[in-house]
Amino acid sequence: MALHVPKAPGMAQMLKDGARYFTGLEEAIFRNINACKQFAQSVRTAYGPNGMNKMIINHIEKLIVTSDAATIIKELEVEHPAAKLMVLASEMQEAEVGDGTNFVIIFAGALLEAAEDLLRLGITTSEIVEGYETALEKSLEILLQQVVFEVKDLRDLEQIKGGIRTSVMSKQYGREDFLTSLISQACVSILTENSHFNVDNVRVCKIIGCGIQSSQIVQGMVFKRQVEGDVTKKMNCKVVVYTCPVDITPTETKGTVLIKSADELLNFSRGEESMLEAQIKSIADAGAEVIVSGGKFGDMALHYINKYNLMAVRLPSKFDIRRLCKAVGATALTKLAPPTSEEMGFASSVHIDELGDTAVVVFSMEGKDSRISTVVIRGSTENYMDDIERAIDDGVNTYKGMTRDGRFVSGGGATEVELAFQIAEFANTLPGLEQYAVRKFALALEVFPKILAENNGSQPSELLSKLYASHKEGNKTYGFDSSEGSGEMVDSVKAGILDLFLTKQWALKYAVNAACTILKVDQIIMAKRAGGPKPRSGGHNSDDE
Repeated sequence: MALHVPKAPGMAQMLKDGARYFTGLEEAIFRNINACKQFAQSVRTAYGPNGMNKMIINHIEKLIVTSDAATIIKELEVEHPAAKLMVLASEMQEAEVGDGTNFVIIFAGALLEAAEDLLRLGITTSEIVEGYETALEKSLEILLQQVVFEVKDLRDLEQIKGGIRTSVMSKQYGREDFLTSLISQACVSILTENSHFNVDNVRVCKIIGCGIQSSQIVQGMVFKRQVEGDVTKKMNCKVVVYTCPVDITPTETKGTVLIKSADELLNFSRGEESMLEAQIKSIADAGAEVIVSGGKFGDMALHYINKYNLMAVRLPSKFDIRRLCKAVGATALTKLAPPTSEEMGFASSVHIDELGDTAVVVFSMEGKDSRISTVVIRGSTENYMDDIERAIDDGVNTYKGMTRDGRFVSGGGATEVELAFQIAEFANTLPGLEQYAVRKFALALEVFPKILAENNGSQPSELLSKLYASHKEGNKTYGFDSSEGSGEMVDSVKAGILDLFLTKQWALKYAVNAACTILKVDQIIMAKRAGGPKPRSGGHNSDDE
């Protein structure tokens, strides 16, 4: 006889079987804070120039070794709903500024950790949230007074290097000067007259072998491919780009041809051949010397392409076709027809080169009219080159930030200590309970110089008291120097350790926003998962693989 088990009273009786429900401080808020603390803790060790690497093996068993927080969180596939909010905040930071993702997660984690102590003291979440938001407003005001350097001329390499250097240093410590000069040259060469800059126009091509010092910049594009025909070099040439295959055009409808004699058979195939020859000849007559196609080149077409001394390059990726069109100034044509002079692009040289044992086709654009530049990275392993690529990505994004706002604040934890110092002073002027939250906000800011010291093997508390002492004396730009393992205080402006103002501004906003959103959650209702096990997003034939 089946027993009827009554459902649990309260919220659970309204929901489907298998739904989970958490409420109140203990169950909902502290659980969320705990998850976010753990998450922030794991990313903390990767912060700064001496940050440790994480080894991640993702769902398609690709091995990734990196200290870049954006990559770590992208590959981790975080499930916990509260930690996911932190991930979303740092993804927004990546989209907005392209750097400072680690800052957002660490700071949001530190704010939540501080909030936990306040909640245990009996202060309500709304008072904490209010205090945090007041402190954020104040800190954005103070941040404006912290500006120590501004890039005035976006084409002056020396000024730009000063700005980009720190963001590269935090990823590739020791190689920052070489990489910074590469990035600066690549960015300046494609800046348009109206100072418009597109991050996508700095491409990276990774070629295994040799060392990082052999990396170079090419004005134009580099593809890891071979040419299709016999011609391997063209100088000052016109380029025509097709998205269709270069071959005998198949008929739209299937038809049957009745052939009565050998002559008819010869004439039939000759007709197709002469038609193809006429098409290739008309392309050559239009002045094109290089044919680029997204489809395949037929054998017969290649024979005529060699006959008319044309160069043939095949690019199977539609993204590469699009970027090449932008680089050479061509229009992609959808059918094999002779191009007009407006539809053709121009390259100062198209040639085959060999780097290491990898053959590449280089479309180079000398002079002012280059719209795309490529950084060719050399290195010993794929993982190492991936890491260099991330450092370049950060540098390029910092340059984009400069085109929007060229102001910089002092780095090495100096800005954070100054903010913490001034906000702690500000907390003393506040009435009511929110002053506790404002004081904890200042405490949370101390986490950055502490982490930099920890990751460098120095004493965090000793360093912090030294920093506070010097900031009290009015040395607002004193921060932590992680070079040579000295772990001493340094004037970060003189040492050239600078952070982009935009990065700090947005990171503070996003981190406080995420922390406040998580604190405002007091109930978690999780419906029962539908169906069986979920298939992985992407799948074996997705574009991302």
